[in-house]
Amino acid sequence: MPDRLQNDKLEDMNFRRGSILILLLVALSISTCASSPKAVIIFCAGDSITAADYPRFLQKQLIRDGFRAKTINHGRSGNTSGEYLVFLSKNRARLAEKHPDFILLQLGTNDVRADRDKTSPAAFRANMKKIVELFRTFHNRKGKRSILLVATIPPVPKGTPFPFTDRSRERVTSEINPIIKDICLEEKIPLVDNYALFLKFPELLPEVHPTLEGYRCLAGNWYEALKPLL
Repeated sequence: MPDRLQNDKLEDMNFRRGSILILLLVALSISTCASSPKAVIIFCAGDSITAADYPRFLQKQLIRDGFRAKTINHGRSGNTSGEYLVFLSKNRARLAEKHPDFILLQLGTNDVRADRDKTSPAAFRANMKKIVELFRTFHNRKGKRSILLVATIPPVPKGTPFPFTDRSRERVTSEINPIIKDICLEEKIPLVDNYALFLKFPELLPEVHPTLEGYRCLAGNWYEALKPLL
């Protein structure tokens, strides 16, 4: 009889130890999941202003704020909206495999050039609408449609050398940015005002390309627009 009581006590102790171990493992699992940073993939599309530097600064800012962030830089130097449309059309399937959560689009600066790259307002609108249509076929890893944000383009500062002219500067405000705003309104796309950023801080944009600090501020402007959606 004493041996039986002793065995019952041992079984009870082992059961309690096992239960405590299970509870500890569950608590550890919950804690790990709760503290695991959210992963986010961001596809950056545009011309040389995108290709140069802001995606790198944006990724650093996201990581600093606790995200497991990956920015994919698909800026293409010198591209007009038409040239980017050709690139996107040819590579849509491959690019869609990146499964971005967000797509950041800024195009139009090369469209106001005064050389052979000059793009009419009608052509720019048509190109951008088709680009939006293609990006709306992208989905994230969960199968949800990637969220597209579109930005106005920065000003063309006075004194910027050819192929940019005074007429290029005027077209930014009278044609390109109004078209971008119209498309965002029509398509219900979040608009990011990068034009206003550099209008407020012109020293960050000596020519069509920002300074290093300008790229950092550009990343910050995108980030402010992303934050409510993250």
